[in-house]
Amino acid sequence: MAGRSLDDWLQWQESLNASEIDLGLDRITKVANRLDLQPPEGSVFIVAGTNGKGSCVWLLEQLLLAGGVRTGAYTSPHLLRYNERIRIDGVPVDDHVLVKAFERIEAARGEQALTYFEYGTLAALWIFSNTRCDAWLLEVGLGGRLDAVNIVEPNYSLITTIALDHQVWLGNDVEQIAREKAGIMREATPVFFGDYPAPAAIGQRASELGSPLLCLRDAFDYSLEDTTWTWRGQHCEIEALPWPPGRAEEQIRNLSLVLAVLERHDPALLERRHLICELAERFRLPGRFQVVNGDRQWVLDVAHNPQAASGLRHKLEALGPVPFTTAVVGLMADKPAADFALDLSGQVDQWIACTVDATRGRDGVDLARCLEEAGLGPVCSADTPESAFQLACESTPPGSRILVCGSFYVVGPALEWLGLY
Repeated sequence: MAGRSLDDWLQWQESLNASEIDLGLDRITKVANRLDLQPPEGSVFIVAGTNGKGSCVWLLEQLLLAGGVRTGAYTSPHLLRYNERIRIDGVPVDDHVLVKAFERIEAARGEQALTYFEYGTLAALWIFSNTRCDAWLLEVGLGGRLDAVNIVEPNYSLITTIALDHQVWLGNDVEQIAREKAGIMREATPVFFGDYPAPAAIGQRASELGSPLLCLRDAFDYSLEDTTWTWRGQHCEIEALPWPPGRAEEQIRNLSLVLAVLERHDPALLERRHLICELAERFRLPGRFQVVNGDRQWVLDVAHNPQAASGLRHKLEALGPVPFTTAVVGLMADKPAADFALDLSGQVDQWIACTVDATRGRDGVDLARCLEEAGLGPVCSADTPESAFQLACESTPPGSRILVCGSFYVVGPALEWLGLY
């Protein structure tokens, strides 16, 4: 195994387990115990939810860093480089750091099989442990109860939103999905829920564990005005905060959730109002309703489920009309493609379905057929994201819009194709 590059390691990991998603904690727990991982002297924050997880991790990271806390952040998936998934003090780790972690994991695992995601999770935890990070910020990959991240004991559990997604693994209704995500809760440990209303399963599980449950509109809230907004916590109120650049309410919900957690964790962090204002003003992650204006307006958004598609539709409406809109869409095979696209249909004049280069990626021809059967059109397909972008440029008049959405695996290539990453 010595001398392998990071790309070699990642390709090899993908070949080890036929199931990219194979939920369960037994495998990863056995290997983690052999790695002698040391939890941080500070706190562990685990973030679950249907949408907004990566944004909340980033917000926590920025505010803790401003308070002098050494952070280790783990998110997934990535846009272009695997290194994006693991950050120390906000900076993605270098290839050689990841390779060293994978070598250590391989030495420890013996005959124990691991999934691609479990390898990445163990690498993050091993790196954070050896770097002596003060705080670990861990994004759940899928669900919560059986997700690899859940081998770590959190000091704070955050759940952003709960909606239909990953039904094959999590259940067919919101309450079933909520029970899975509630699996990140721990006994007598604070739980924060960032949407309204909270599913009954969240309250039930918190009650069973004796865990303080702090929910939006109860323990914390926000109010909106034309140019500013106000956050209210249990003991603190911050007025006249600027709207984030995207002017999307979900951005404010995510920031409100993070402020509620920090009010409990370290209220002194909320006294630095100017830093919170600065953070709100630059709260725009790559590929999250990223608008690029030129001879054609490009809108890039990693929305990939019906709840996110609904939010994307509202933001497109607020962005204003254009003569013509082409949507380049790539989706994972388990996503309800028709539901996703129908939510956007009023904003789209033509569709280009592209093949997504991922283990669970959906073939573009198959996706195009699904969209046509849902009554959407006109629809064509492309073998790669790059060929889809070229086709979009050729078929979309100047002064019109090209929307790229459905997956990190199509938005990431769009950023690269446009020279933005």
